[in-house]
Amino acid sequence: MIKFAYAILYVQDVTRSVEFYEKAFGFIRKFVTPDNDYGELLVGETTLSFASTTLARSNLKEGFTESSLKNKTFGIEIGFAADNVEETVSTAVNAGATIVEDPRTKPWGQIVAYVLDIDGFLIEICTPMG
Repeated sequence: MIKFAYAILYVQDVTRSVEFYEKAFGFIRKFVTPDNDYGELLVGETTLSFASTTLARSNLKEGFTESSLKNKTFGIEIGFAADNVEETVSTAVNAGATIVEDPRTKPWGQIVAYVLDIDGFLIEICTPMG
């Protein structure tokens, strides 16, 4: 059996990123290593993790493209379902997120918005489906 265990975002400052997600979305910190190179948040059935870019470089010999608010976002997003998208977007923006697309209702009835986190990662905030 294979199970999706976690997603890891490569960030400059693990503690700062963890604190952003705690403030923006109310997630609970599982831990951050003493040397601030890895951390995890409890976000539901899976884990959202953060690794320092230094740690990531030590793991990936060929390197990687670093996320930044200065660049276009990657062709990937993380998604959070919320009962109140507008309120969640507002809380995220107050914590430091940047609005990419304001909340709007899709033809299938779902409300969807997009923000960038403090490291430039794209987050979809949407009402649950089904």
